[in-house]
Amino acid sequence: MIRHILLVKFKPEATASEIEKVRALFEAMTTRVEGVEAVEWGLNDSPEGLNQGFTHAVLMTFADEQARQRYLPHPEHDALKAEFVPLVADIVVFDYSVA
Repeated sequence: MIRHILLVKFKPEATASEIEKVRALFEAMTTRVEGVEAVEWGLNDSPEGLNQGFTHAVLMTFADEQARQRYLPHPEHDALKAEFVPLVADIVVFDYSVA
């Protein structure tokens, strides 16, 4: 199993409806790409103030390496990026394997 974490800073001009559309596209991946087992979306609510301006997180779970490799070039991922990337001011992507 592989976890795929995105920490996102949206551009100030990104609207709530645009961000909600991106959320829906991420959450739909479980039904559109084989091996995407789960998607979680969250807003930062840490009281520590250490988020460095990152306001949103996406946690995706891939069944295995083959699922991740299927997702990355998948047309559904490309469609998601077409909506998502223009709204992003900064992003951190971090993947790790779960034994």
